[in-house]
Amino acid sequence: MTPGCEWVVDAGGCRRDALASRETLESLFASLIEALDLHPAAPAVWREFPDTGGITGMVLLSESHLAIHTWPEHGFLALNLYCCRPRPAWDFDGELRARFGASAVSVRCMERGLP
Repeated sequence: MTPGCEWVVDAGGCRRDALASRETLESLFASLIEALDLHPAAPAVWREFPDTGGITGMVLLSESHLAIHTWPEHGFLALNLYCCRPRPAWDFDGELRARFGASAVSVRCMERGLP
């Protein structure tokens, strides 16, 4: 069994307008899905929070899932991608700095499975 990798990505210092833009988030998802050859099992589901402008999005993948949560009021986003099969590295750091103006990005890849 190849348990795959779960990427846990945090980005801070992001632009409020980008974090509150569903269009920007949809574009990020589309880029990830295309670049990593992921296979959505259903359309993405989005929830927009009118009080803060934050957005939560998730897409169920044949490989597992892709999710994002944004807090425009704090300039922060949290992204999670789990793939149950190996994938090439993706430039989360560069992409989040470019798309959201992030000043700090933490990318962790946790290999999943039991020995």
